[in-house]
Amino acid sequence: MTDDIPKLAKSSTSDIVGYEDFLAELKTRISSAQLRAAVAVNKELVLLYWQIGRDILHRQQQQGWGAKVITRLAADLQKAFPQMKGFSPRNLKYMRALAEAYQDEQIVQQVVAQIPWGHNVRILDAVEDTTERLWYAQRTIQHGWSRNVLVHQIESKLYQRQGQATTNFNNTLPQPQSELAQQLLKDPYKFDFLNLGEDFLERDLERALINHIRDFLLELGVGFAFVGSQYHLEVGGEDFYIDLLFYHLRLRCFVVIDLKIEEFKPEFSGKMNFYVSAVDDLLRHPDDQPTIGLILCKSRNKIIAEYSLRDIDKPIGVSTYQIQDTLPEQLHDNLPTIEQLETELETIVLKVENADNL
Repeated sequence: MTDDIPKLAKSSTSDIVGYEDFLAELKTRISSAQLRAAVAVNKELVLLYWQIGRDILHRQQQQGWGAKVITRLAADLQKAFPQMKGFSPRNLKYMRALAEAYQDEQIVQQVVAQIPWGHNVRILDAVEDTTERLWYAQRTIQHGWSRNVLVHQIESKLYQRQGQATTNFNNTLPQPQSELAQQLLKDPYKFDFLNLGEDFLERDLERALINHIRDFLLELGVGFAFVGSQYHLEVGGEDFYIDLLFYHLRLRCFVVIDLKIEEFKPEFSGKMNFYVSAVDDLLRHPDDQPTIGLILCKSRNKIIAEYSLRDIDKPIGVSTYQIQDTLPEQLHDNLPTIEQLETELETIVLKVENADNL
């Protein structure tokens, strides 16, 4: 959206059919919203913005108003409500875009109005598909993403990656556990925060992930609690070491991760089956759900992975990872803490953000 629309002289809009009545209606509606919720309550504010955008769209479509009227409308609203921010021409265009993107008021009330205006603006800017927009809005509500984390998730194409791991969960886990576990895993995982060069070993990858544990937990998703690396198990008098062991708070189960710096091979699934069985016997509490295994490889042949998992009775998934550029600098100071990630099991009540802090 651009701000280079020339200002419209008052005389050129005085004869716009219905304009003065529309302006009066907006003033009344805004004043009413101020009295009900001081317009600082996020839900009321976003809903108000959506209604303004909807009415602008309606009048442009039904009465032939041009785009230039937004400049005049912004000036008049700013004059009528000088104490309020958010009525710039740019913001009015976002209001119109919001109404154009979400035409169902019920969806706006239940989802869109539950996240701050600044989050909505970022979603409008970066995502075109309505279903995908709502998905990011819902995940923001569910996980309490900050604006920078939301932007990072969009830029990393989380919507396209979520639930894409090759798994045998449908055959090894009951519903709804199998569906929840499937959505838990991604493909590929993006370890943009690592800088390992070309000739790294599995141990190097493991150390790097542990050294960047907060970034790693962010990429894994909310609910993962880190248990340990090279986690020791004694089976049959012999020592075995799990690369990475986590516990998922929502699924109530251990998650075993085996790191590979090569393409997936069928024998990897047998080793993981052993680890999952051992954790189930040695660590799993009677109230825990079955342990899940995740084999993280540099690449995989999907058909080979499916055949390898088909007749295994333990829940195992196979995903790939990508190591690219470093994580955007502005994200580092905005990542949730490990404690927040571990304890976030309930919907987080989002704080109201300044409407004009875009």
